[in-house]
Order: sequence, then structure tokens, then C-alpha cells
Amino acid sequence: MNIDRFWSIIESARSSAAVSGVRFDEALVDLLTECPPKEILEYAERFDEVHDALYRWDVWAAAYLIGGGCSDDSFMDFRAGVIALGRDWYERLALDPDSLAGHPAVIEAAGARGDEALFYEDVNYAASGAFARLTGDPDSFYEAWAGYRPTDEQDSDAADMGEDFDFDDADEMHRRLPRLARLYIEAGD
Repeated sequence: MNIDRFWSIIESARSSAAVSGVRFDEALVDLLTECPPKEILEYAERFDEVHDALYRWDVWAAAYLIGGGCSDDSFMDFRAGVIALGRDWYERLALDPDSLAGHPAVIEAAGARGDEALFYEDVNYAASGAFARLTGDPDSFYEAWAGYRPTDEQDSDAADMGEDFDFDDADEMHRRLPRLARLYIEAGD
């Protein structure tokens, strides 16, 4: 599956969710269930690639501000939530994490400190959910995934996350993510 097909599936799920009123992750599982098992595995592979590409300190800092803190697990959910926003917002964030300060959900959440806007755990499990629905076996995806990608391909070297910095240093956050910091860091922090 090429990257355009991946984003087409995401956009189709977004449209379907908007029209039907179902949650995005449910619409995504519905769409993936219509695909052959190999295509679901290819989707999972592309998902992992775009998800892993956001594994950076500057993106984590944005998640930290938006979420009022951000653990390892929460950062996984945040990156999945960014993917659920679609290609346009994903690419904006990949170029400049501070651009999220312009997203309506982020602006709305700024008033509710600690709100988990954009954190979307269930998106991480859409491929396995589609496999489980197709086969009736919740473990079927993981068995198929192990056969699809040899272990040596699944274990990758540590990603270059960029420059680490202190997320609790308000001055540093204002310097690196000025728009998000204005939304989320109170004056005097």
C-alpha cells in the first residue's frame, strides 16, 4: 500500500464518521474490514511508519502542553490522534508542531487544562480490530503480522528524536512552541 492509499483510507474514514455520526476509529475499522487481509497488514505497516515519524521531542512537547503532561503511552495515543486528523494536519505538525495551536480542537481544549484533545488510543488498534472482526479471533492480527514482517524488520534502531529539552521549563517551551505555549502556559509559569 502506498502512502496515498493510506491517507485515502484515513480520509474516507473521516468522511464516513462525519456523515454517519460514528466515532472515527469505528469508521476506520469498518473500512478496513472491507479490505483483504494483506491490505490490512499493509495499512498497519504504513500506519507504523507515519506514527513512528512523529516520535520526536518537539512533537512530544506539543503533546505535553496540550495534554497537561504526556506519558509514553499517551504520546502513542497523541500521534494516533494526529493521524486521525488527516494528511493535511499531519503534514503541518510534521513540519511545525506549533502549528497545532491553530487546530479548533486544540484551541477549544486550551481552556480545559489537562484535556486530552487529539489523544486517540483506539486508532492505534484499527488494523487489529478489523482482523478480529473478519476472523472472530482477537489474536489473528498479531499472528498474521508476525508472518508478514520478519522479526528483524520489526525491531528497528532507535529513532533520532531531535534535541531533547525540558518540557517543564516555561521559557524553553515559549521559545520552541510559542503559539502552543501562549495557549497552555499561564503567565508567570
